[in-house]
Amino acid sequence: MKNSNHKNRILATTFLIMCFSNSLILFAGDLEKLVNLKKEWKFSIGDNMNWTSPAFNDKDWETIPVPSNWEDNGFYGYDGFAWYRTEFEIFPYYKKENLYLSLGFIDDVDEVYINGILIGFSGAFPPNYQTAFNANRIYPIPNNIIDFNKKNTISIRVYDSQLNGGIVSGDIGIFRNTSDLKLVIDLAGNWKFKIGDNLDWKKKNIDKESWENIMVPRFWRDIGYDNYDGFAWYRKEFYFNKNANQKYVLVVGKIDDIDEVFINGKLVGATGDMEDLVLKGTEYTQFRYYYLSKYDLKENQNNLIAIRVYDGMKDGGIYEGPVGIMELQTFQKFWNNYKKKESYKINPFWDFLIENLFK
Repeated sequence: MKNSNHKNRILATTFLIMCFSNSLILFAGDLEKLVNLKKEWKFSIGDNMNWTSPAFNDKDWETIPVPSNWEDNGFYGYDGFAWYRTEFEIFPYYKKENLYLSLGFIDDVDEVYINGILIGFSGAFPPNYQTAFNANRIYPIPNNIIDFNKKNTISIRVYDSQLNGGIVSGDIGIFRNTSDLKLVIDLAGNWKFKIGDNLDWKKKNIDKESWENIMVPRFWRDIGYDNYDGFAWYRKEFYFNKNANQKYVLVVGKIDDIDEVFINGKLVGATGDMEDLVLKGTEYTQFRYYYLSKYDLKENQNNLIAIRVYDGMKDGGIYEGPVGIMELQTFQKFWNNYKKKESYKINPFWDFLIENLFK
């Protein structure tokens, strides 16, 4: 619900960005638009999961300009589910690039599919409704789901609870990353998530029925765990087809508060005191990077990354990227630039100030 509490969050976020943090601006500056998706999209109110399919015929749907409020385009007063669909093409030249779909701000909740495959979501649909109307959507696109030789289909499921609805604002398109942050494997995106603690969850073959989906990076409060403090686990499988003799670094961005990271069941890195759970209060500000040995990654097969997280208070989870695997030489160049940028970031004092200023 868009109440005063949400307005306070927006004010606090705006204040932080304007006064202290250039991280979002730098990230936006590192993205080059390849496909402009500011145009007329196909649109229908209602809800049907068959609409994710590229084979679905949407010729009888309405059209709507994106971005815009659907209330301003013939659907005044409508609250509920609606879908958007469009097609795009992209040159094979960009096959090896880190690609992102930018959708700006969506009111309130969304799931995004490319060629029928879920690539991202924000908020939570009813019955466990959680708005994400103030989240800027930038979703990584796995290159293996794109057909670089023909048209691809984007399908977006949206739920609006009240007032304005839809893909309402932002720079809509497909972008490539032009920064020093060149990931050989981008692990951002959809992960499996479960609260609780069980060291067996680092293993490959476990029961996954009770695990939820979560976008990484993002606080776990954004999927409804606003007041949860304690243990939780993240899991993701990825195919590794690179040179196993190359030296690699696993980067996991920032985590609130402490973590242990496993690849194929083996501990490859940790930050903080997981044994006694004594927090210094600064662990959440530390950028995680873990050097991998040539035996950690299994070449030409699926690998599993499992991350055990403990949060002592507020927020919780893998909340800031990048998250992925980089070649060592690339990481060294990235790290030198990252440290320069970090010198402009806010410190815990400003976290405290903003948290209390806008209560």
